[in-house]
Amino acid sequence: MTELRALEPRRPVAGEDAETTPAPFSIEAEQQLLGALLTNNDVFDSVTRLVRGEHFYDPVHRRIFDLCAERIARNALASPVTIKAFMEHDAGLKELGGPAYLARLAGAAVSSYAARDYARMIREFALRRELIALGQDIAARAAMVTIEHDAEEQIKAAEQTLYKLGEQGVAERGFQSFLQAVTGAVQAANAAYARDGGLSGISTGLIDLDSKMGGLNKSDLIILAGRPSMGKTSLATNIAFNVAKAHRMGDLPDGTRGTVDGGVVGFFSLEMSAEQLAARILSEASEVPSELIRRGDMSEDEFRRFVEAANALQSCPLYIDDTPALPINQLAARARKLKRTMGLDLLIVDYLQLLRAASAKDSRVNEVSEITQGLKAVAKELNIPVIALSQLSRQVEQREDKRPQLSDLRESGSIEQDADIVMFVFREEYYKEREKPGDHELDKMAAWQQAMESVHGKAEVIIGKQRHGPIGTVELSFEGRFTRFGNLVRHHVQQWG
Repeated sequence: MTELRALEPRRPVAGEDAETTPAPFSIEAEQQLLGALLTNNDVFDSVTRLVRGEHFYDPVHRRIFDLCAERIARNALASPVTIKAFMEHDAGLKELGGPAYLARLAGAAVSSYAARDYARMIREFALRRELIALGQDIAARAAMVTIEHDAEEQIKAAEQTLYKLGEQGVAERGFQSFLQAVTGAVQAANAAYARDGGLSGISTGLIDLDSKMGGLNKSDLIILAGRPSMGKTSLATNIAFNVAKAHRMGDLPDGTRGTVDGGVVGFFSLEMSAEQLAARILSEASEVPSELIRRGDMSEDEFRRFVEAANALQSCPLYIDDTPALPINQLAARARKLKRTMGLDLLIVDYLQLLRAASAKDSRVNEVSEITQGLKAVAKELNIPVIALSQLSRQVEQREDKRPQLSDLRESGSIEQDADIVMFVFREEYYKEREKPGDHELDKMAAWQQAMESVHGKAEVIIGKQRHGPIGTVELSFEGRFTRFGNLVRHHVQQWG
């Protein structure tokens, strides 16, 4: 094996001096990887997703790798001879002995089989150097007590940088073979088969809705829309409660430990306070009407049920953020933090129109477009389902048939385009109540009462768009006193009858 001349004294990297923390690196690993690459260009395909030029500590090694990458990308040979032509006048290379150094790199390479291990080591040291630099930057900014350097904004910026650092390379999956794709699909189908009800995603706790959607699937953006008083927030809180209540950890098929049932839920409540939202959930769990909870007008039995429900739900993995008018980039940063610290399996946003764009836009349509794209990006980045509630335009009220449709979505173009699923909550009972005739109109009153009986305690979830499944209507029960949606009893009768 040809012996390489040691790179000592080490050349300082930009931004490093004697006062800073020593930067971890391995010149030998860099030399071995470059040697393997110059000897066998096929090595590049096995390391390109692990390491980039910027990960190399030595600036000369960085330039050699970038040149090799550029030539290989052009289907040209990268060898000591071809790279020499581009680096003959490189001052750094001259310090190492000139173009002969390239030949020594190739001659000293042990084996191309070890290239991935060297690439992982180079990447590991690069990430450690970035962590050191981030810590120094945080300390330097914190020491600058100026109006422009607000402490809370610094924390958010640091969190975002840290998360991006931790996720480097996770999304850069590149092409997968069909075998890999098939294996992933079979594993997902196997997990669905093993679950009760055969769901591919997280169960909402509502049988008919699950069967129509296959549960809440990872990376999906689900829009839940409706007019005021239809029960959007109630349905969202019911789903959040059902998912969090069912949360169970266990061993995953890949051998790691994670969520095997239910999930950790993050709830951004931009309209209601955390206390109001908690009261709704407790009303459902304890079967005590929400208005009695607000007034404190409960019987002894109701109060006992309320306290028991509160104690039972203390450990429920449901996290609420009630910050109003939250910009979409801050929402994404907080979701990342929750995923990193507590885990996150489902994110709910109530509601979309109360979010703000990261920066001012020339129209509301463009703002909503940035928000929906941001929510879809969060769903894909964190690999979780995101449910975003949305208001409907008033044109619904002008029609005889009040059932909503896709065109009723406010700024519908971007919402409809970015969503994987769009579903509407509709309660005909709400509108029928307002059609009550006068007491003297006996015939009309009889017909109205008959119509009310047919729609009382019922709700519809209309699936207007679904990328991966059918559209249609799902009927649910609705108990207004407890703001609770549920499964219609008739389905259980059918099962046993």
